[in-house]
Amino acid sequence: MKLLFSDWHERLRALGPGLLMATAAIGGSHLVASTQAGALFGWQLLWVILLVNVLKYPFFRFAVSYTLSQEQSLIEGYRQEGRGYFGVFIVLAIVAAVVNTAGVLLLTATLLQYFLSWVLPTPPSVVWLSALLLVICWSLLILGRYRLLDWTAKVFMLLLTIASVAALVVAWQQGAAVPADYQSPSPWAMATFGFLIAMMGWMPAPIEISVINSLWLRSKHRLAPSTKPFGVFDFNVGYWTTAGLALVFLALGALIQHGSTTEIALAGGPFAQQLVSMYAVTIGEWSRWLVAAIAFICMFGTTLTVLDGYSRVLTECWELQKPSKHKQRRLNTLLLLQGLSGLAVILFFAGALGPMLTFAMALAFVTTPVFAWLNFSLWRKTGSGSRVLSVWAWIGLTYLVSFTLVYIGWLLAT
Repeated sequence: MKLLFSDWHERLRALGPGLLMATAAIGGSHLVASTQAGALFGWQLLWVILLVNVLKYPFFRFAVSYTLSQEQSLIEGYRQEGRGYFGVFIVLAIVAAVVNTAGVLLLTATLLQYFLSWVLPTPPSVVWLSALLLVICWSLLILGRYRLLDWTAKVFMLLLTIASVAALVVAWQQGAAVPADYQSPSPWAMATFGFLIAMMGWMPAPIEISVINSLWLRSKHRLAPSTKPFGVFDFNVGYWTTAGLALVFLALGALIQHGSTTEIALAGGPFAQQLVSMYAVTIGEWSRWLVAAIAFICMFGTTLTVLDGYSRVLTECWELQKPSKHKQRRLNTLLLLQGLSGLAVILFFAGALGPMLTFAMALAFVTTPVFAWLNFSLWRKTGSGSRVLSVWAWIGLTYLVSFTLVYIGWLLAT
């Protein structure tokens, strides 16, 4: 009994990097893509969301297995593979850092604008709010106040999860709102192919988050070596919780919004209003303010995690190329450049949430096979892999490459 208690105590102590990954993941892919998939097409895309989560699993898992077995980050592994591997990774990491920063920052600003619309007759534009949020994020990260907000974001992420599951239970008991004679549109038309690719791009998260998770994991087990045997447990808890929540958000969209006479908003203030209204019509009107605040704080935590994570990845790349005694100065410099570049992308899209997120998610999907192969090839060279995971990975790669090629062909044809 004592040994069993000790075992679970160590498992709980190991929790951390996997939950941070979940915090970074539950953003655009869940609040936007999963909800809209259910609202637009009902239950038709449930198996697609489940499939993409299952088929991406090995490539996230490889990052954890490699870091635990080699006691180094994926970035160090990429560099050891040669200049070609490392160069490809750096280019993709820079693009992903800028685009994903813009995506989560703009989504956070949209939720803040909706919240402010209750107290201000004319709230600032999402572009100005994005700039304001960026300054606040810089201040918190550079001044070292991120730890407190990170803990707060996890608490609010837990509250959002509880609220979402509670809303789902109530909505399930009430039954679907879709009229009996309603004909659901098909998601398999060529016109909706772009939406499918975008949805899968950030599901459950951009795959380069595995590299950030590798850095978090390395730091965790340097501070607490005894938790190392339970690193995979921590990852599995975070990953499958995130995958399960994707299905919860799809179910909410299918039960509450699907078949509605109100046009499904894909972006901007109307999207934020419909998102919050899903909870209000099930849990109660009293929850509107609370859910809006929770959703905003969760996305703010995601934005901070993305800014911090990608800047650390790029700093690690710089340090491996040219070590310096001023690592913190480099980190702050890249943090500022990453944020400014993300803001420039927002300005390019004129603050339009829909096109911005679609672009970010689609780009994430197109680059997924490259990151997946990098992780797979590193893991294979450790010699500690299982046959099941290897076959699983080959099936996943075939799926990802096939869809990517079809998507590129679809883009060229349209």
